[in-house]
Amino acid sequence: MLEIQKKQVSDYQNNSDVLNVEKSAMGKTWIFPEVDERMALAIAQTYELPSFIARILTSRDIDFDDVPDFLEPSLKNQLPDPYVLKDMQNAAEHIADAIIKDKKVAVFGDYDVDGATSSALLKLFFQAINKDILAYIPDRLKEGYGPNSEAMLHLKNDKNIDLLITVDCGISAFEPLEVAKKTGLDVIVLDHHTGEPNMPPAIAIVNPNRFDEDGKLGHLAAVGVTFLALIAVNRVLRERGWYKAENIAEPKLLRWLDIVALGTVCDVVPLKTVNRAFVAQGLKVMAMRQNMGIRTLSDVAGIDSFPTGFHLGFMLGPRINAGGRVGEASTGTRLLSTENLEEAKELSHRLNFLNQERKEIEADILEQAIEQVEQQKDNKWCVVAHGKNWHAGVIGIVASRLKERYNLPACVIGFDDDGVGKASARSVNTVNLGSAIISARQNDLLVAGGGHKMAAGFTVLEDKLEEFKAYLSEHIKTQCQSMLIIPTMTVDAVLSASSVNMELLKKIETLAPFGTSNPEPRFVLSSVQVVKTKIVGENHIQCFIKDSGVSGSTIKGIAFRALNTELGDLLMGSNDRPIHLAGHLNINHWNGNEYINFQVVDGAALK
Repeated sequence: MLEIQKKQVSDYQNNSDVLNVEKSAMGKTWIFPEVDERMALAIAQTYELPSFIARILTSRDIDFDDVPDFLEPSLKNQLPDPYVLKDMQNAAEHIADAIIKDKKVAVFGDYDVDGATSSALLKLFFQAINKDILAYIPDRLKEGYGPNSEAMLHLKNDKNIDLLITVDCGISAFEPLEVAKKTGLDVIVLDHHTGEPNMPPAIAIVNPNRFDEDGKLGHLAAVGVTFLALIAVNRVLRERGWYKAENIAEPKLLRWLDIVALGTVCDVVPLKTVNRAFVAQGLKVMAMRQNMGIRTLSDVAGIDSFPTGFHLGFMLGPRINAGGRVGEASTGTRLLSTENLEEAKELSHRLNFLNQERKEIEADILEQAIEQVEQQKDNKWCVVAHGKNWHAGVIGIVASRLKERYNLPACVIGFDDDGVGKASARSVNTVNLGSAIISARQNDLLVAGGGHKMAAGFTVLEDKLEEFKAYLSEHIKTQCQSMLIIPTMTVDAVLSASSVNMELLKKIETLAPFGTSNPEPRFVLSSVQVVKTKIVGENHIQCFIKDSGVSGSTIKGIAFRALNTELGDLLMGSNDRPIHLAGHLNINHWNGNEYINFQVVDGAALK
């Protein structure tokens, strides 16, 4: 290991292209992250950490004093007082009043995982104190995102709701909340999306990204905000003596951290400070398999080991999302809040079926989109694909796939029969796509549109499409100062295959849980041979990896969705020639045994 660590020091100090790879199989330049060498050395020496771990921490912008909390995240050290958020005490008092006075309460949640977990948290809390709460999840296709006026009227007039709590939405719902106010429906907003200086009418708005907040908790997902709100409500009920008077046991909120972890990971918020503690502790709770829905969905998904961020983000999350993407938006909330095992099994299988349906719809649209893009001659700056009645629930995923395939910003538009197109867009690191879409909207090329640097959504009329495409390309070209977009991939260290062992992986695992702002470390196995390649599943490639020209142990490798790609061709056609492979190292558990696995994400031929 000493020789490898010296190699890593040299590579980091140089900070040039990794192994001179300027264009990999995925069309990317491999680079090392910028690292403060003095800080890395201080972290390694003070906390007695391997130098490559210290460098990874430094590259993730972990401050020297924050290293202990990062490596051992705990709610005891990281959980803030809920009342640091504006309006939190006001919201908690009103919710407690509604509980004590037996008012009719409803939760209005978004249809994604963050919305489902936030809604489920409230349902579980109310169930634990023997109270009812109605969960309303809007239909993505019929109602769109967030509160709408018709739903407000329905909840007040038809369901006789007194108090509505919006979760993961509401901060921009000016007209619907005005309707709610006029009809006598009290609304509390629990959200985390960026707010404007003016806020919609509500009796309380709790949002760490309110215009007048300091932003210190701005990284919270809506489920994190909701959990803090429940802590505050619990406190108010305790202080008022309600639990004692009603002879009701005070709920143990920590048992629902598995749900908080799920929503936090799936909403792709930064895993730092309290978010990191939520996920680290939530994974431990999830391993206890107490939540009926998560237990049965894990079984359906084939998760048979200690849960990780990967399981949440790529196995559980997509299945819960499937309900909102292809219909039955409330299924995820129902699953996560049910306390009936048979119902949980039924809902898990239903979501698994919907997820498969989502995959098929996605694959069909992706095939059409790729065929369309391949015929475009002038796609140097972005790719735009469109089709009649393309399903709105999957166009965001298709846009992500196109971005990955072409290393360019990608927009996917589904037009209805009236020529109105709803679109999702995804960007690359060097392009602020949100600003481009907002600019197009301001120039009357879009009906509506907005977003942030890496993702956006918009509505465009069919007769404006060509003008919009030309404008978007020119805007991105100007952003890039006419320099072609060169995609890069950051690599944390270069290793030999023979140096990879279980001891090394255990050290890497001290950095988990992984996610946004703390991505899973990416390593290059240099000058390796690929042997025994085979196709598994529909389009995955499995192989074994060993150092070139030497005998010895091999590492099992897998490249997902690599068939018929340049990476797949490199793996299948290497013919024992040495190549470089980039990817993630992890420990797989099977039948009680542990083995090392390398998830291949890119490769390059030796120069």
